[in-house]
Amino acid sequence: MSYLVLARKWRPKTFSEVVGQQHVLRALINGLDQDRLHHAFLFSGTRGVGKTTLSRILAKSLNCEQGVSSTPCGECQSCQEVDAGRFVDLIEVDAASRTKVDDTRELLDNVQYAPSRGRYKVYLIDEVHMLSTSSFNALLKTLEEPPPHVKFLFATTDPQKLPVTILSRCLQFNLRRIELEQISDHLAMILKQEEITFEANALTALARAADGSMRDALSLLDQAISFGAGTVTAEHVHQMLGTIEQQQLFHILTALINQDGKTLLQQSQELSVQGRDFNLVLNALLALLQRLATLQLVPNLEVTDEDNSEQLSTLSSQISPESVQLLYQIALHGKRDLPFAADPKSGFDMTLLRMLSFQPKKITTSIRDVDNTPPVTEVQQPSAPTSSPVSKSRPHVKASEPEKESYSIQDSAPAVIAEKPHAKPAQNIALSADSWTSTIANLKLAALSRQLANNCAFIRFDDTKIYLSLAPELAHLATDKAKERLETALKQHLNSNVSVVIEHNDAQHQSNQTLATQQAEHQTSRQQQAVDSIHNDPTVDAIKHVFNGQVIESTIKPID
Repeated sequence: MSYLVLARKWRPKTFSEVVGQQHVLRALINGLDQDRLHHAFLFSGTRGVGKTTLSRILAKSLNCEQGVSSTPCGECQSCQEVDAGRFVDLIEVDAASRTKVDDTRELLDNVQYAPSRGRYKVYLIDEVHMLSTSSFNALLKTLEEPPPHVKFLFATTDPQKLPVTILSRCLQFNLRRIELEQISDHLAMILKQEEITFEANALTALARAADGSMRDALSLLDQAISFGAGTVTAEHVHQMLGTIEQQQLFHILTALINQDGKTLLQQSQELSVQGRDFNLVLNALLALLQRLATLQLVPNLEVTDEDNSEQLSTLSSQISPESVQLLYQIALHGKRDLPFAADPKSGFDMTLLRMLSFQPKKITTSIRDVDNTPPVTEVQQPSAPTSSPVSKSRPHVKASEPEKESYSIQDSAPAVIAEKPHAKPAQNIALSADSWTSTIANLKLAALSRQLANNCAFIRFDDTKIYLSLAPELAHLATDKAKERLETALKQHLNSNVSVVIEHNDAQHQSNQTLATQQAEHQTSRQQQAVDSIHNDPTVDAIKHVFNGQVIESTIKPID
């Protein structure tokens, strides 16, 4: 007997065997059990999600010799003939190859005749959107008033191409892409039944490559079994698909964080030797950066085992959210430019080098270190003629600002991260309300933990406990994870095992200043200095006089 591919061998024969699509199954099962049957059903969705499979199970349920129900017996002659694809009253039509109106008329000429064997004559038309306009017009009248013994089952991957007159006469079911976990679990069940050894990571890679299609997943599984000579391993699957393993992605990201260009290029060379598709590698890197950004900005979100949550958490504490966003954009542009590179590897190398060069330069400065020099400001104004005396440029003076990140390239060299050294051990430091804001400004925090620190006011420091106050309306910031990360940062900064106690006392909170209020006051002061600088500037006065203009204060911004 010839070999039967897995996609055909394991095609579901009952509704209970269908993976996913519970919203469609519920409607079909209730309709069959309650004898509320429409004459036309439209199943839409991407390839391999079960459109034709559901249609055949529905046809079997309608013609089972035991009666119409959602659980056909599967043993009677009608059920067996439907499963074998030779049931005379199930007429399957490929609309892609029979688009002409004459084909449709020939098909409809037999609609009026009673079924030969079954209870209903079922017309299953696949890719129905491929029919011509004339064919749809010919079908319309029959579809509007069909004989009681006829059921129409339509399947399509593009329902937008169907005329609204057809859509309005059908029950429409939109089949969704099957979830990655559902696909991998189903593949594991099949391999256990087939008595084939496998690795769970390999099935996850196959499910991801299937992109929501169970049929694609089963075809890839067939290929993986042949590739691995009867076993399914992660290494073989990655070689077959040309994809990259998660651990290699972590090596690349770690090298980027550590500014290790040599390791980056070594990883690229290793991927090239392994024959990896660099377009797929960039896709995988984009997916990892997306999961990393999600973990940083939505820390309470549950992650699955495949996300390697422990390694992701470690990486998230080593890189800022802004850097993650920047690397994501560079990878996205690198994927776009890859076809234009001299070769895929050089294009991938250039993307990595661009990520290395465009690392953000972080300047950490206390607010008290900012001088009182008024910042140079910007104002929107009409352009003056080049010969005008007021077009002469003025020197620019820049003022420092705490915790400010800038993205730049200087002489095509990697930017340098300038940081202050760590403070002395806690036992030698008198932590107070005056030193609290500068201490918080020097901590390496991100996302929710940074917001929590910035909005906490200092109360007192007793040996190993730091008592802080948080306004009641900001109580949602004090999540367990944010508090834990703040404690960890303080322990490292103070070189002491300290803990944080947060109180929600509005009166106590208002009596002490927070870093957020200090920054707001500083920003307000800088804005006012900028406005005063513009109004007192003789060049601006000359522009106003020459052009009869006026200053719009809302457009004035301090230059960092």
